[in-house]
Amino acid sequence: MQTTNSRSPLDRRKTEMPKDLETLTLKELKELRKDVDTAISSFHEREKAKARAVLEATAKEMGFSLDDILGKKARRVKPTAKYRNPENPAETWSGRGRRPRWLEEALSNGASLEDFAIA
Repeated sequence: MQTTNSRSPLDRRKTEMPKDLETLTLKELKELRKDVDTAISSFHEREKAKARAVLEATAKEMGFSLDDILGKKARRVKPTAKYRNPENPAETWSGRGRRPRWLEEALSNGASLEDFAIA
């Protein structure tokens, strides 16, 4: 005849605890909480890694990579400068968006956009 343990897993953990929480100092309780938080975080990371491995294996079986299915996030590439301020070479403009003040001022004084083009 098999004997079954009628206690819940939570009850078993309470009796297996090496220390009585009521006897711990505040410092010891804070250390315990920090250890528990670290263990929980580690657990979540391990579970995510397992889930990712399962998803990658499933995608591979179907002839895809996980990035193919989820869509790889494209990094935005900073546009290259097409125009430069001759008075201050650090000031550039890619030709996208609003024109910078230095360019607007120069254009209003009769300069052409081609005068600022970077060769």
